[in-house]
Amino acid sequence: MHFTIEGKENEEMKTMEKPTVTHGTFVIERTYSATPERVFAAFSDPAKKRRWYIEGRNNEAETFEMDFRVGGTERSSYRMGANSPFPGTVIANETKYMDIVPNRRIVIAYTMSMGDRRFSSSQATFELMPSEKGTDLVFTEQGAYFEGSDGVQRREQGWRQLLEHLDQGIGVAA
Repeated sequence: MHFTIEGKENEEMKTMEKPTVTHGTFVIERTYSATPERVFAAFSDPAKKRRWYIEGRNNEAETFEMDFRVGGTERSSYRMGANSPFPGTVIANETKYMDIVPNRRIVIAYTMSMGDRRFSSSQATFELMPSEKGTDLVFTEQGAYFEGSDGVQRREQGWRQLLEHLDQGIGVAA
């Protein structure tokens, strides 16, 4: 896509490309009726994370590898289920763990691809705080969504659904 600007001095046309990246930030806050240690374990234990992150959404897991440490990586791919926006399509995530403070914070940088086409790059933070009801989780994502991508609204909706699946794995949201 592009738009054209007409020069005033020599009347020649100049073309500028429209931005092909949309940037967005969103925050999701949830409360879980479980200790920060239990919530953290749902992120740090590969079997637990695979259950809520991949399998809990009725997707067909193709790969899931996780090295949960600062500098470690997580790679997953799954075929979207029949009730998804793109049934049968393979989605891949590549994640790097940037910062981990046990039972308090996880910071990741990740990309998402559909087939061979990368459509976003994001940094996300999970903050866990003890509360009277269990654990308050604050999730913040800062993303760059490339042309033809899901965009910030759909991504937020996707994370809300994922955090509901996390909720089902560790306790009921307050």
